[in-house]
Amino acid sequence: MRAAAVEYRDSYGVATDLSVADEPPQRVRWSVPWRLAASAATAVALVVGATLIRASALAPGDPVELPTPVPATAGSSATGFATPASPLSTDAAQLVIHVVGAVARPGVVRLRPGARVQDAIEAAGGAADDANLAAVNLARPVTDGEQLVVPGPGQAAPPSVPPSPSSAGGRLDLNTATLADLDALPGIGPVLAQRILDRRLQHRFTSVDELGEVSGIGPTLLERLRPTVRV
Repeated sequence: MRAAAVEYRDSYGVATDLSVADEPPQRVRWSVPWRLAASAATAVALVVGATLIRASALAPGDPVELPTPVPATAGSSATGFATPASPLSTDAAQLVIHVVGAVARPGVVRLRPGARVQDAIEAAGGAADDANLAAVNLARPVTDGEQLVVPGPGQAAPPSVPPSPSSAGGRLDLNTATLADLDALPGIGPVLAQRILDRRLQHRFTSVDELGEVSGIGPTLLERLRPTVRV
């Protein structure tokens, strides 16, 4: 501590030296109210607690076992899981009928067992406006492999075509053969078979030589077919 010199004179003029010690500097002490400290501690505890809860919520859980997909087959869906097969998924559960004549979409249709002529006509797009439906037995059950001819105006219904029109000796009757029967002949594909059926729809065959009138059947093919067909 450092002393300071002070001169003092009394009422008589006598001077006296006085030493006065410097006062030490005062220290400032900060004090925090207890309520403010408690509030700060509570806020810190809430932040820490929220952080711990969020971390536990984001923690990975137990692994989930997923079903193993199976390869897609005829009885499976596009997602790879097995589904019940359709009752008409095979040809064995269908009737295949060739519908020609006065219908909207002539061709081969597939029907459920027990179907009728009316069902076959509807499957072919329905009868044409000029179809002679009075000449057709719409209630007749259809047979697998048969050809159903829907007559036009002024035409009579042809006799029922059986599914296997082969004649004695293994030769095929041109007037009763189906599209599949004609397609199986040597040199005849689906295109020529359809042309033969279209020709027969206009006029029934009276001789094998009339096959030469069908576009695409020349003399060579006609001679090749002659031993296999008849009228």
